[in-house]
Amino acid sequence: MKKKYLETGKIVGTHGVRGMLRVQPWSDSPSFLTQFRFFYTDETGSAKWEIEQIQPHGNVVLMKIHGVDSIEEAERLRGKVLYLDRQDVSLPEGRYFIDDLIGCTVYRPDGSLLGNLTDVSQTGANDVWHISRDGQEYLVPAIDEVIVSVDVETQKIILNPMKGIFDDAN
Repeated sequence: MKKKYLETGKIVGTHGVRGMLRVQPWSDSPSFLTQFRFFYTDETGSAKWEIEQIQPHGNVVLMKIHGVDSIEEAERLRGKVLYLDRQDVSLPEGRYFIDDLIGCTVYRPDGSLLGNLTDVSQTGANDVWHISRDGQEYLVPAIDEVIVSVDVETQKIILNPMKGIFDDAN
């Protein structure tokens, strides 16, 4: 079952003395987070934060939360993970939430099992999918030449892996 609230970043510090926060985004780019007016404090959505100001700043996002007006208040939030509501997001075709990919079963085009996707590393150039099978972990670049199809509804991914990644590859 898909989660309603998804991890989207972490407060890593403060900026200035008026309550501005530095947020490390867990997305393709910092600008992705600028489209949201609200963030949540946990995976249940129990507390909702209204955003007064948000802007990319290098590889982080500067964010001002309504009601957080001093460096002392902002400092208490350091280390907090931010969540967004899935309903507030519209992903383009071919883009997926990492939470939805993890746990998918991965196959070759001929139907043979490659394993289960257990993690995703964001390397900058392209994501790397961690696929586990029989206690072994295989690292597969998430590039168009490798990905045949992704269906997060059925949790099924079909890959045409590069030679040499899996032990049985020619």
